[in-house]
Amino acid sequence: MAEAEEPQDAAPKKKSKLPLIIGLVLALLLGGGGFYATYSGLLFGAAHEEVAADAHAASALPDIAFVPIEPVVISLGAAAQNAHLRMTAQLEVAKPYEAEVVLLMPRVLDVLNGYLRAVEVAQLEDPAALVRLRAQMLRRIQIVTGDGRVRDLLITEFVLN
Repeated sequence: MAEAEEPQDAAPKKKSKLPLIIGLVLALLLGGGGFYATYSGLLFGAAHEEVAADAHAASALPDIAFVPIEPVVISLGAAAQNAHLRMTAQLEVAKPYEAEVVLLMPRVLDVLNGYLRAVEVAQLEDPAALVRLRAQMLRRIQIVTGDGRVRDLLITEFVLN
């Protein structure tokens, strides 16, 4: 019975590394094949053509013009410890109305000055409020210039100092 037992000093059997090597080689081959099929267009080839067609259609620019607004500097009063707001923006307009919007620029500046002076300093300091302020200013500008002339207000500088 002593012969049937293995000695405790014997080294454990080593596992074969062949399955690991085969798995790595197969993973590399399948990954390379998948890359080649996708890159060459064998997979998703029709979708790639649709995306290219959409990109070409989107590359045609709409008939727009940008009208710059003179920089607006507003003193925020005693509550803000004599701070100032400096805002620079541009109006996105339909090209046929560009000259009309330029003609109405003094009214646009008047509306912006009036609105920004009425806004509380706490709202101006809130980073999330810029979207709301922009929407309010755009609506007021659209009322002054008439519907359909100004498409968007692009704020390029909004600094409190």
